[in-house]
Amino acid sequence: MKRNSSLFLWIAVLELFTLMACNNKGSQKMEAQSVKAYDLNTDAAYEKAIFASGCFWCVEAVFESVTGVKEAISGYAGGTANDAHYEIVSSGSTDHAESVLVIYDPAKVSYETLLKVFFGSHDATTLNRQGPDAGRQYRSAIFYINDGQKLAANDYIKMLYESGKYKGGSITTQVAQLPAFYAAEDYHQDYEKKNPNQPYVRSVSIPRLNKFKAAYPELLKSKEH
Repeated sequence: MKRNSSLFLWIAVLELFTLMACNNKGSQKMEAQSVKAYDLNTDAAYEKAIFASGCFWCVEAVFESVTGVKEAISGYAGGTANDAHYEIVSSGSTDHAESVLVIYDPAKVSYETLLKVFFGSHDATTLNRQGPDAGRQYRSAIFYINDGQKLAANDYIKMLYESGKYKGGSITTQVAQLPAFYAAEDYHQDYEKKNPNQPYVRSVSIPRLNKFKAAYPELLKSKEH
């Protein structure tokens, strides 16, 4: 009986872990949507930046809370395929990472500040993992659009090492040129905002957002925004 009780407990723990993972969509079954690469020339008056740091539900919510950010779009970047949708990205066969396209006003927020948001809102030392989510699709990555962003990203990482906050080589963040960005399916957009009672959102996404807000109140949009 004791052995059976332990087995049932272990099964319950595994089910809970699965429930809390970003890649568990519960009963929401969506048809795969092949999408075209996002046109970065859209909204030409704004600058763009692409970051990956775990489940894009979490990352999108963090960046959308920042002053100067017009919009954050969940999607896929860094892969080898010329197409992307949730099912193939989750399989790991394309090497895409769940990413977020940040559309921002450079007069209100700089790219360097967005780097501060990026490193300040996730653990950059965990390889291919963030919280309960594991796999290359959840890696820490900065996908630069131009040489200026590449230089800024590498300089920021150098600064973090020089600050003594990290030991040499402990930052796992990939800095790579953006091949293309694919916006995720519609049901992923603003997911945290639209689904505050979803188990993963309640236990992982919202605490992550609140932790960021508590650490960087000076970067947040006003409540009236």
